[in-house]
Amino acid sequence: MDNKQAFTKGLRHGLPIAMGYFAVAFSLGFMAKKCTLTPIQGFIGSFFTRASAGEYGVYTLVVQDAGYLSVVIMSLITNLRYLLMSTALTQKFSPDTSLIKRILTGCCVTDEIFGISIAFPEHLNPYYTFGAFTISTPLWALGTMSGIIAGSVLPSRAVSALSVALYGMFIAIIIPPSKKDKAVAAAVAASFLLSWLVRSLDVIRQFKISSGTITIVLTIMISAVVALIKPKEPEKGPTAQE
Repeated sequence: MDNKQAFTKGLRHGLPIAMGYFAVAFSLGFMAKKCTLTPIQGFIGSFFTRASAGEYGVYTLVVQDAGYLSVVIMSLITNLRYLLMSTALTQKFSPDTSLIKRILTGCCVTDEIFGISIAFPEHLNPYYTFGAFTISTPLWALGTMSGIIAGSVLPSRAVSALSVALYGMFIAIIIPPSKKDKAVAAAVAASFLLSWLVRSLDVIRQFKISSGTITIVLTIMISAVVALIKPKEPEKGPTAQE
C-alpha cells in the first residue's frame, strides 16, 4: 500500500471517528463557554489538544481560577496515557520509517486513532494515521467551537446522548482484533473486569487516584502479563511498506 492509498484509507476510517468527535466536543464547548472562551479560542485549543478528559479538566480548573502550575499538572496526568500509546505504536513502524514521521504520528495520537492505527495490518504506514488525523481533528475543533456558539440552547441531556456514539465506535474498534486473537480478547476482557474492580475499591476512592493513573497502571500490568504468557511471534518474510 503506497502513501496515497494509506492516506485515503485513513480518511475513510477516520470519518466515523470525526462524527463522534464532533458530538463529544460539542458538549465540551458548553464547559469552554463557562471559561469565557471565544469560539475561535475554543477552536484553536481543541485543535491542538484533542483530549476530552484533558480539556475538561483544564476548563474546570480555569473556572476555579487555578494557577498555571495546576493546569500543567492536570494536563500531564490526564494525558499521560498517550505516552504509552505512542510507545506501543513504535513497534508497528517499519525500521526505515523516518524520525520526523514517527514524531508526527505521535502528535496525531488520540484514543480512537491509536485504536485503528495499532490494528493496521503488518507495518503501520504513517500516512494512514495522518489521514485519520486530517479528517477527525477539524471536526473535533469545530465541535467545541459550535458548542460555545450554541451555549445553553440545547438541553444537556440531548447533547450527552450524542456522545454515546463515540463509545460505541470505540467498542467497534476493539471487537474485530479480539475475534482474531484470543490473547487480545483475554486482554480486553481483563481490562474491563479489572477497571471495574479497581474503581469499586474503597481504598482507591480514599486516595482519590485519577482515572488516567488507573488506566496507565492497568495497561502496563495487563500488557506485560499477556506479553509474557503469549509473546508476539516474529514476522516471517518481507512485508509491504509504502
